[in-house]
Amino acid sequence: MTTRTVYLGLYDQLADWEYGHVAAQVSSQQFQQRPGRYEIRTVGLTTDPVRTIGGVRMLPDVALQDVSVDDAAMLVLPGGEGWETGDLAAFGKLARRFREAGKPVAAICGATAGLAAEGLLDDVAHTSNFLEGLGSYGGAALYRDERVVRDQGVITAGGASPLEFAREVLAELEVFSPATVQAWYELHRDDTAEAFGKLVASVQD
Repeated sequence: MTTRTVYLGLYDQLADWEYGHVAAQVSSQQFQQRPGRYEIRTVGLTTDPVRTIGGVRMLPDVALQDVSVDDAAMLVLPGGEGWETGDLAAFGKLARRFREAGKPVAAICGATAGLAAEGLLDDVAHTSNFLEGLGSYGGAALYRDERVVRDQGVITAGGASPLEFAREVLAELEVFSPATVQAWYELHRDDTAEAFGKLVASVQD
């Protein structure tokens, strides 16, 4: 089985809390339909270290210019302060390469503004922290005031919805079965023994 890459954007002032569930569940083999199908590789503007909003020092696996879209399964873009300044516009252009190749893209919080600026939200339903934060773009009529929206391979969410964001990424990639995705989400949302039992049962069925 060929292992496909899920690229995760890394940049200075990255929002630590927004990508954790995605990275953990894509990389972990537990509960997966086809373990080993995906791997996470981190991508930066360069391979120089970055420091997150939380002060964590991280080292990208590859530079943006070396991303192989042909072998990729998805691009995941967390939020961060650089989206507001335009410093991360190159990641918006990378997202365009993914979409032109028919590959899914997932963006949360400030990264949704990067997709909007690149014109990638003009023809898909989407969400963000709030509509005004996306600036002037062509897809405002398709904005949805929801925690997460998945439409035609584009996943968007506000920064307060990392769990819902992860749920839709896992569903898009078919990492888990539909029943397991829902059970996983309910466990992390509700934290009950009943929800855990439902998760285990979803794998055994």
